[in-house]
This record gives sequence, C-alpha cells and structure tokens, in this order.
Amino acid sequence: MPDVRLRSGPGRWILLATVLGSSVAMLDATVVNVALPKLARDLNADMADLQWTVNAYTLTLAGFILLGGSLGDRFGRRRIFLVGVVWFAVASVLCGAAPNTEMLIVSRALQGVGGALLTPGSLAIIQASFTPGDRPRAVGAWSGLGGVAGAIGPFAGGWLVEAAGWRWVFLLNVPLAAVVVLVAVRHVPESVDPQARGRFDVLGAALAALALAGTTYALTEAPGGGAAAPVIVAAAAAGVAAAVAFVLVERARGRSRHLPGRRPGRETPQPMLPLDVFASRQFSAVNVVTFIMYGAMGVLFFLFVLNLQVVGGFSPIAAGTALLPVTVLMLLLSARAGALAQKIGPRLPMTVGLLVAAAGMLLVGRIGEGASYVRDVLPAVVVFGLGLAAVVAPLTATVLATADERHAGVASGVNNAVARAAGLLAVAAIPPLTGLTGDAFDDPDAFSRGFWHAMVTCAILLVAGAVLTFLTVSGDALRTPAGEAVEPECRSHCGVGAPQLQPERETVPSAEPAGGAPPETKA
Repeated sequence: MPDVRLRSGPGRWILLATVLGSSVAMLDATVVNVALPKLARDLNADMADLQWTVNAYTLTLAGFILLGGSLGDRFGRRRIFLVGVVWFAVASVLCGAAPNTEMLIVSRALQGVGGALLTPGSLAIIQASFTPGDRPRAVGAWSGLGGVAGAIGPFAGGWLVEAAGWRWVFLLNVPLAAVVVLVAVRHVPESVDPQARGRFDVLGAALAALALAGTTYALTEAPGGGAAAPVIVAAAAAGVAAAVAFVLVERARGRSRHLPGRRPGRETPQPMLPLDVFASRQFSAVNVVTFIMYGAMGVLFFLFVLNLQVVGGFSPIAAGTALLPVTVLMLLLSARAGALAQKIGPRLPMTVGLLVAAAGMLLVGRIGEGASYVRDVLPAVVVFGLGLAAVVAPLTATVLATADERHAGVASGVNNAVARAAGLLAVAAIPPLTGLTGDAFDDPDAFSRGFWHAMVTCAILLVAGAVLTFLTVSGDALRTPAGEAVEPECRSHCGVGAPQLQPERETVPSAEPAGGAPPETKA
C-alpha cells in the first residue's frame, strides 16, 4: 500500500517532478503555435509544412500514448517517465537546431514519442505513490498546476520568439527536463503493476499509428495533388487498410483471451483497445461528440494565433496571450459545470455549451485587419471559453459513466485518444479545404478569407455535435442504478491544448474533487 502523504517532504518532491514533467509536454503544445509565423519565414515553410510541424508531434503522441502507459506499468513508471523526459529533451534540441522543415518535422515526431512515454507516467506515479486519502488532493494539485503551465505557455512562447527567436521555444524544454530528471531520480519511488503480464499489443499500436499517418498525409498533401497524386492515393488507401486491420486484430485478440484452454506459453497479447467498450450506444455517441469538439478546437488553436499575427498585426507575445481568458474560464468554471451536470444531467449543459462555443467560433472568425483586442478578440474568446467550460467536465464524466464499470480506465484512455486524433485529422483537413494552402500566410487577404471559412466550418461541426448530444445523451447518464451521482471530473481535457491520458485503472469516487479534479484511480 502506498504510504506517501501529500504534505510531507517526499510528497512535495513527487508532486513537483510529475507536474514539471507533464508541464514540459503541455508547454510545448501551447508555445509552438506562437512561433509558427517566424518559423515559416526563417525556414521558407508553406502551410503544409506548418501543418506537419503541429501534426507530426500529435501523430506519434496519439499513436503510442496507450503503449507508453503499458510500458510504464510493466517496466516501472518512474523508469519509463524518465526515458520519456530525456527523449523529449533530446528531440527538442533537434527541433531547435533544425536547418530545414524536413528536419524539424522529423524531430517533432520524435518529440511525440517522448511525450507518449512521459505523459501517462506522470499521473500514474501520483496514483502509485500517495496514500488513498491524499490521492484526490494530489491529482487536484497536479491538474491545477498543469493548467497554470498551459496558461503561461503562450505568454512564454511569445516572449521567447520576440526576445531570442523561435528556436528557443524548443530549447526551453532542455533545462526544464534536466530539473525533472534530477528531482525524479532522487525523490520519486519506483512502482510497477504486479498484474501487468503477457505480451504487448505492438501490432495494434503499429496499425493505429499507420492508420493515422496515412490518413493525415493524404488530407494534408491532397490540395497540392499534381505529380504526387498517386502517392497521396496510396497513403489514403494504406491508412484505411490499416484502420480496418486494427479493428480486426483488436477484435480477434479480445475474443481469443476469453477462450478456455489457452496454453500459458502462448498467451495472446492484451488488446490495446477492447472493442466491447463500445457496447454502450451513449459511450459511442459521446466519443463522436468528443471527436467533433476537439477537431474544431484543434483547428482554432492552430489558426487563431497565425491569424492574429498575419492579418491582425499582433506581436507574437500579444497573440500568444490572446487565448488566456479561455484557460482562466476553464480553471474557474469546469468544476461548477461538472456539479451542475450532476444535478440536472449532462445533456443540457453539453448541448448549450456546444452552441455557445459555436457562437464564439463565429465571433473569432470575424477578427481581421485592424482588430482591437478589447473590442474584437476578448469578447470572442470569452464566449468560446464559456461554451468550452460548460462542455468539458460533463462530457468527460459522461464518458466514464456510460462505459461498463470494468472498462473505466480504458474508456478514459479511448476518449483521450479520440480527442488527440480529432485534432490531428482536423488540422490536416480543414485548412486546405478552406483555401489555406501554399503561401497563404504571406497574403493577409487570402488568409483572412480562409480563416473565416475555417471558423464557419468549425462552428457548423459544433452545432452538429450539439444536435447529436441532445438526441443521444440521456439526462440520467451521470446517475448509477442506485441513484447515486457519478463524481464529476475534468482531468482528461480541462487544460487548453492536448488532453492528458489516464492510466487504465479502476475508478474510485473521490469525496472532494479539488479544482475540478476527477475521481481518484487505483494504482
């Protein structure tokens, strides 16, 4: 039984290591967008290059994050966490030293692998180290401090771009990683899952990554077409084939593990995605809503800072801090939205929240040349932030409540993977469809038109998500058969940017969720 108390010296060191570790990935996700205009001019990059700069990281992160959690459970959570931190730091150095966009994109993909190793480990270490009574407060502190990192990221990125250049946005990760390694080696205890056994689902992870890679490449490069058309078609076909193969492999492995008389020496790998988690119609529907919402968010976060600098004439630091009200509103209101959903059910808060966020998207789309922060930007991001704050906690709680209890951890992991894949594919598809291709960021008028069309597209997606929510999500989704409310939670997606993965563990309700923190989980 873990015996570390949160307010003890060892407890504070463990919390510091895990917060700093997850913050490295969080900062990188939020500061890179600020650097894109300067990076594009320095490396002579076009819109497709900028898409890949963002998506290469998300691609490997989404493709391998479930495998990263499994590696930690098997070989030691601290060990895999440290490997991920060091890997991330080395990849960051390669990003900062990249002489061209090709090297930068490859280095960003390597960063994503490091993120896939360190991200699930940070929360798993907390759950495996602290006493059960202190875990809710530790998770709450981890969530809240991680949100602070997400909030200061754009400001730090803007300042670095202006003061030192875009390369320091990546090199900033190195000293932070060094501190994490020193603290973790000295103060974080090792832990493993004694029940983790059998072979890894390496084939499933590889097929999932190939499906995302092929589809992303086809969507990003399709507008260029021309001589590359056969390669684009081949990539799309490979992506679809890999997705079908992934489903078939996971189904076969899920069935074979339940067959009697299996030989111990030839144990079938644990499926990365048990497909019976989708037996709940509401669970499946809520994940479709997740895909829609996080796809729209991914496009906004990718294009918004670019639009402010290219069209609005904002400085990097001003553009980087423009979305700060969204983070503040999420931190202040997410727990209250979860409590409201407990009382009246998740359907109404989610539906209204998606519609308000859609209105915010339309207001954001109107930001153009000569825009004023107070008159144009602030009202738009406040409306969008209010809508987002109303949706996220009820959505994440509903994901857990509508899945079978034995799949609580898997359901949370699936929802995280869906959110990441949504941002990846939407950033690949929507900008080219709305005319943001080639050197569009060098033409403010063309970029402004494309940005407006992209925001309208995203607003339509959010309205579709609201309709789907209203038609499929039950008002009683957060209540158990005994009539006890499911604890609201917002750990998965409350931070602006990429959501955090939860390890696959049994969920245990917490009496006092701190700062919108979710139920604690058993290590």
